[in-house]
Amino acid sequence: MKTISILIPAYNEEESISYLYERVLNVVANLRNYQFELLFVNDGSSEQTLSIIKQLRTKDHRISYVDLSRNFGKEIAMIAGLDHAKGDAVVILDADLQDPPELIPELVSYWEEGYDDVYAKRRSRKGESWLKKTTSATFYKILKKISQVPIQEDTGDFRLLDRRCVEAIKQLRESQRYTKGMFSWVGYHKKEVLFDRDPRVSGKTKWNYRKLVDLAIEGVNVYHCASKAIFINGDYCLFHSIYIYALHHLKNSCLR
Repeated sequence: MKTISILIPAYNEEESISYLYERVLNVVANLRNYQFELLFVNDGSSEQTLSIIKQLRTKDHRISYVDLSRNFGKEIAMIAGLDHAKGDAVVILDADLQDPPELIPELVSYWEEGYDDVYAKRRSRKGESWLKKTTSATFYKILKKISQVPIQEDTGDFRLLDRRCVEAIKQLRESQRYTKGMFSWVGYHKKEVLFDRDPRVSGKTKWNYRKLVDLAIEGVNVYHCASKAIFINGDYCLFHSIYIYALHHLKNSCLR
């Protein structure tokens, strides 16, 4: 029987963890032909997130967790989870429930058809303005121009990865990480699944201005060779615009 790991990075999500678990439980109950591992990565939470995960583990042996020594950020939390996930496939799921666990059966179905990276693309993002959508589209257009690989638009980390994708990503040990770019970089057979993204179930976003700036810079630096070429060609204005659009895009994506 195949095993599917559900990887859930979590930072100060005490208000949503229990509800998240219940929804995931309902989903996996209907996928009887698979074994499941529920792998939480506690990203240095300062409240009761880890305690709640430990409590859930006492009643469900499928739950395991990685406890990071401090808040390293979601990018590092994800690679820590991929390092520890044991499944034949890994589903990456946000703890805030903006990405619905109910989509997992569809991801699994396409995986069984032979796709290695089944990614969830946002068909709609509730409450976002025309300006936010335009900024996001512009960011992707610019990123595509400097990238050597196709970048999926309106796509986050919510996806199912086959084991061979996971192993390929684990080989990329950069200290500055932009995992969305790495998903594209490693290649393999990809499939898009559309969904409507929900608002947060509870709590507030954990992204502050400094984190947004850092992630924006890392996102563009994944393609640093192209960035250097822009500088060499003297097109400083375009390079600056890339960073501005990156920042706006990430702000619009994360401050929900």
